[in-house]
Amino acid sequence: MAMQFDTSNKAALAPVRRAQYHGDGDAVRETLRRAFHADAVVRLAHPFEDLEGADGLYGQAYAPLREAFPDLERRDLIVIAGQTAQGHHWVGCCGFHMGTFVRPWLDIPPTGRVASLRFHEFYRFVDGRVAEMQALWDIPELMLQAGAWPMAPALGREWQVPGPATQDGLASGPADADLTRRSLDRVQQMLAGLARYAQGGVEAMELERHWHPRFNWYGPSGIGTGRGIAGFRHWHQIPFLAGMPNRRGTGGKGEFFAEGAYVAVTGWPNMRATISGDGWMGIAPGGQEITMRSLDFWRCEDDLIRENWVLVDLLHVYRQIGVDVLARMREFNKAREPLRWFFGAP
Repeated sequence: MAMQFDTSNKAALAPVRRAQYHGDGDAVRETLRRAFHADAVVRLAHPFEDLEGADGLYGQAYAPLREAFPDLERRDLIVIAGQTAQGHHWVGCCGFHMGTFVRPWLDIPPTGRVASLRFHEFYRFVDGRVAEMQALWDIPELMLQAGAWPMAPALGREWQVPGPATQDGLASGPADADLTRRSLDRVQQMLAGLARYAQGGVEAMELERHWHPRFNWYGPSGIGTGRGIAGFRHWHQIPFLAGMPNRRGTGGKGEFFAEGAYVAVTGWPNMRATISGDGWMGIAPGGQEITMRSLDFWRCEDDLIRENWVLVDLLHVYRQIGVDVLARMREFNKAREPLRWFFGAP
């Protein structure tokens, strides 16, 4: 695929990011309307699901979040743009919303303290405006900060995931084409190696060939972070493969784009699997088939993968097996207001 770098789509998205940084609700709404096509498709993490364009995104997701965080601001860590093999033009953003959590959001109890909500947001541009948005907000992360996560604890490290060690995720100029090509090739070769596990086990994946010996895998809250091959395998890969040995793609929906040392992949969904074997994340192996929404970023260094940011829509995974995590959370948190619960007050 020929490397093409068009910074105009980043520039078109910049007013939205800037308005969200400043927390100006009216400006956010207006910049979204200008940046999005009228019939844009907006796909957000469960429980939001598909929303109707810029107004749906603002009214049903962003405005309630801002109500819970009156001083809400956006912090971007990575913003990259590129064209996929399918000919689509994407901008991918990794970062977090932060502010003082003073009112409930999705019934998550407020903490009265600063809190953060990690995001991966992907925007597909057509003729200079957003035609499709795919976004995962790490809602379990906010539950954990509120002491309200009602499911199994993570195996990996739960923390506020850092930005790139090189602090260059917001580069604005055209990227080096050769570096971009090498980074994309490395990530795709690594994923091809992971797919060989079913035929040849761990050795067939050749992890050491693709991953830097000191790499970090930043998983979503509920899974957590692992460091190095040992951390990646023990805190994510072994439980994942043991619980879903037949995981596979979803018919070519995944789209890769890259800029310099950074690579991203999107797909809604981009994986299908059956929960079997040992189960996964405390989920019993009931033979349920699920799909998974995952939006990922990688950073390469010395032609090896040094950092990998991964978000998975875990609430959607649970929902597919009949578990409403938000409902469980509400039951779990009745004890925070014991008198209201005891006397049946609304």
